[in-house]
Amino acid sequence: MINHRFTVRKAAVLGAGVMGAQIAAHLVNANIETLLFELPDEKSSDPSAPAAKAIEKLKKLEPAPLSLAAKAACIQPVNYDQHLGLLTDCDLVIEAIAERIDWKTDLYLKIAPHLGQHTIFASNTSGLSINQLAQALPEELRHRFCGIHFFNPPRYMHLIELIPCQESDISVLDALEAFLVTYLGKGVIRAKDTPNFIANRVGVFSMLAIMHHAKAFGLGFDLVDKLTGSLIGRPKSATFRTADLVGLDVLSHVIGTMHDTLHDDPWHAYYQVPDWLQALVEQGALGQKSGKGIYQKIGKEIHVLDLEKNGYQLATSTLDSDIEALLKRKDPVEKFAALRASEHPQAQFLWSIHRDLFHYCAVHLAAIANNARDLDLAIRWGFGWNQGPFETWQIAGWKQVTQWIKEDIASGKSMSKTPLPAWVEDIETSERRAVHTAQGSYAPATRSMQSRSALPVYKRQLFPDRLAGEEVVYGETIFETDAVRMWHTGDEIAIVSFKSKMHTVDIDVLNGLQQAIEEAEHRWRALVIWQTEPPFSAGANLQKATEKPKREEPPSAFDQFMKKVKKSAQSTLLQAARSLDLADALMAGKLAEVEMLITRFQQLSQHLRYSMVPTVAAVDGLALGGGCEFVMHCDRAVATLESYIGLVEAGVGLLPAGGGCKELALRAARNAIDNDPFPQLKHTFQTVAMAQLAKSAEQAKELGYLREADPVIMNRFELLHAAKVQALALAESGYRPPLTPRAIPVAGSTGIATIKGMLVNMLEGHFISEHDYLIGSKIAHVLCGGDLTPGSLVDEEWFLRLERTAFIELLATEKTQARIAHTLKTGKPLRN
Repeated sequence: MINHRFTVRKAAVLGAGVMGAQIAAHLVNANIETLLFELPDEKSSDPSAPAAKAIEKLKKLEPAPLSLAAKAACIQPVNYDQHLGLLTDCDLVIEAIAERIDWKTDLYLKIAPHLGQHTIFASNTSGLSINQLAQALPEELRHRFCGIHFFNPPRYMHLIELIPCQESDISVLDALEAFLVTYLGKGVIRAKDTPNFIANRVGVFSMLAIMHHAKAFGLGFDLVDKLTGSLIGRPKSATFRTADLVGLDVLSHVIGTMHDTLHDDPWHAYYQVPDWLQALVEQGALGQKSGKGIYQKIGKEIHVLDLEKNGYQLATSTLDSDIEALLKRKDPVEKFAALRASEHPQAQFLWSIHRDLFHYCAVHLAAIANNARDLDLAIRWGFGWNQGPFETWQIAGWKQVTQWIKEDIASGKSMSKTPLPAWVEDIETSERRAVHTAQGSYAPATRSMQSRSALPVYKRQLFPDRLAGEEVVYGETIFETDAVRMWHTGDEIAIVSFKSKMHTVDIDVLNGLQQAIEEAEHRWRALVIWQTEPPFSAGANLQKATEKPKREEPPSAFDQFMKKVKKSAQSTLLQAARSLDLADALMAGKLAEVEMLITRFQQLSQHLRYSMVPTVAAVDGLALGGGCEFVMHCDRAVATLESYIGLVEAGVGLLPAGGGCKELALRAARNAIDNDPFPQLKHTFQTVAMAQLAKSAEQAKELGYLREADPVIMNRFELLHAAKVQALALAESGYRPPLTPRAIPVAGSTGIATIKGMLVNMLEGHFISEHDYLIGSKIAHVLCGGDLTPGSLVDEEWFLRLERTAFIELLATEKTQARIAHTLKTGKPLRN
């Protein structure tokens, strides 16, 4: 029993494989000193070399498991022969070795004597029995033992399944859950000790059902992935690409666990590794990690396994246009009715995989989860689906879909003849006909609606991840326009949220934000900028400066592309062009309107900086261009670890002009040695000229977009709480706006000349084009304060004028216009 505040100062991970090493990486992301254990290398002079090698690999993986590569140094490589004594000082020890119960048992016997009196010990098993594993531990340790199942990759996947054994102490579980939620940023689901727990049990069955029906309807792997990806609210990797990403050997193992442990399951006959999958595993074609699996990349082309030809062919399957149009319908009730009524094989396939998934979840809910919410959130957080199975069933029409499932069971179309459980009838005859309501989610054990956890940690989540059927009201409105909404939650802190697409900034948002600042100065103690959904802001949108009629944009690859921003260097360029949306302005030749908007943007940035109340930016996801400049001008920024922040304008031939260059120059001057900011500006110039995008909030500090004093939090659902705490702290400390700096030293002409010298060398070496040279020169001119004597003193307005002038000069060039147009059209950079 825990009778003290549970903290984790030091942790250990047992096993330096893919999951173990990445769990260790995420622990140091949370600033927890971590030991990484592995078997000793008896042939090496350093017995801990295997663990050290695993740590070194972390620096090269994509997506990056470390928020900063330098944090790898905080993981200490150790081995079982020499260092077990170090476990005594660890508050948390996580076992993450291979899924062999005999290996785990042997390890538990070895390490148990070395665990501290208060150490929590947990297994990262993906499906083995926690109660069986507990039997290998001394009885006095079992109350501090549980399962703690991370999902791959641990840094990015939100879900952790927390699985108690029979002897687990509830206070231990509660303390561990609070730690996992706040300090590791996870969504915790309490799972029952059943094979594969919740997410893998349901998710792998879904994959097996898809494999079964794909074979029945004669659909190829690549076509199935087109049908089961983003069009039905699942990850773009869909089914078989996901299998390749996870590892075909891992998938086979999970299926095998289900086959070996679930003999009484009505779907047991389907818990079989398909022959083609077994053959791939035996060949060593394990998916992405081996370079070949269901898919294989040959050159720049993607090839897919063809079972009929027993080889690979170019992935060229096409989705039926009528089915695609059907899937894009907005009304889910209408969509599911059309799928079931259609005789097209692709539609029948889609109805079948949903029907059998709903059926499976309904039958097994009571055995594997405490309520429908836990199952749905486990699938959303663990597999990346937009909605869980019960949510999908509910919005498609519970009563009608239930009737269709019954009919298909009766006619032998479903994968199992097992009838739907009685509780489904409870929902069907209830007033709401919903598993998720404002009162809670359905729990079969009590035949009632079960509310969310009452643990104190969840009071920090003012607006938790909501499910279909759960009502959410974002506070009480102070004022609202078409562009912004200002509101509060009953205290003295005002909140402003943008309503534009991707939370881009146009003249209406600027005017709304200006009104919000003025309102906050008159009646509130602080102002927080927080968006009800990420991203924070994709930047400035100058389209309205043209005053051309609005046009509806069809869905494009851009929206899907943004989800991959942290993986692709081209993301920065495409978003820079899209967020600026300059095409219409250029065509209309209305540079004067653009300049007026930029001036307005700068004024608003300055108002954020010098407001009479503290301003706090609550950042989650993208904060690009103008969005980044807002962040830099607030008194404080609170950012989630997964914030991708950057001044990206140079990627399309421009430079930051909403005060971003000014702010970076000011920060360099503050850190100047002997009144010379140039040593700082060399790094700053590279950041701006290369349009560097920070791929974590920690990296944003390194690049200068965030300050060292800006808190980084791990859980996005705690962001608003943390931002309000910061805002109130500033207000309580007797906040006064900073004095306007009137004596900023500049690097001047010498700094400009030095940077230009470097650019000339790059130009002559054909590393950059003439237009790249022009862009770099303009950036250097602004950052260095113009052609002044080094050390000259200027004010902020001087830098802002330089920004505006350079921006418009670049915007007027044909080559910058060509870059913007090309990037918008192709999503790729143009080097001209």
